[in-house]
Amino acid sequence: MKKLSLTLMMLCAVSTFTFAQSFSFGPKVGVNVSNYTGGNIESDALVGFHLGGILQFGIGQHFAIQPEVLFSTQGAKLNNGNLDGVKYKTNYVGVPVMFKLRTTGGFYIEAGPQFSFRTSEDIPDQTFDHFAKNLDLAAAAGLGYQSPIGLGIGARYIAGLSKVGDFSGNNIDPNFKSSVIQVSLFWAIPVVK
Repeated sequence: MKKLSLTLMMLCAVSTFTFAQSFSFGPKVGVNVSNYTGGNIESDALVGFHLGGILQFGIGQHFAIQPEVLFSTQGAKLNNGNLDGVKYKTNYVGVPVMFKLRTTGGFYIEAGPQFSFRTSEDIPDQTFDHFAKNLDLAAAAGLGYQSPIGLGIGARYIAGLSKVGDFSGNNIDPNFKSSVIQVSLFWAIPVVK
């Protein structure tokens, strides 16, 4: 599954680069507010961060494809018996591929898939061998503003499509998913206009 996802992303990037009329790249950093939704989990939001880089392939004046690679901290504060307010934090390398529709004034809306690969986790409950799965699939949508020199600000909602983990035998309904709100600053440095 991982190899297929990476192959599809590479093909998308190569074909996009071939047809791109403009190309930019640069850093991205921001704040995550994450939680779990669904199942029988009671939790509160956890504040984290994300940082990484973006590539932006412009096609015409109003459309762009933007693949990103972001290190991201996510999770929640679980309210579960003796563990009230205890942080369950998972670190991911996320690869969103956003399709952006831009106005001539610099505002944009975006949507696309996100593939996140677990790198580590900080889970206080030792009854779990691995709390989160290795791969988290999600859909993302957002809006923002990008200036003519490439500096921008954006907000995005990421809704998990796959279950966070498999929890058979732990009195947990396994049907809960990740939910993340991101607010970001980025700089898409123009290379080809």
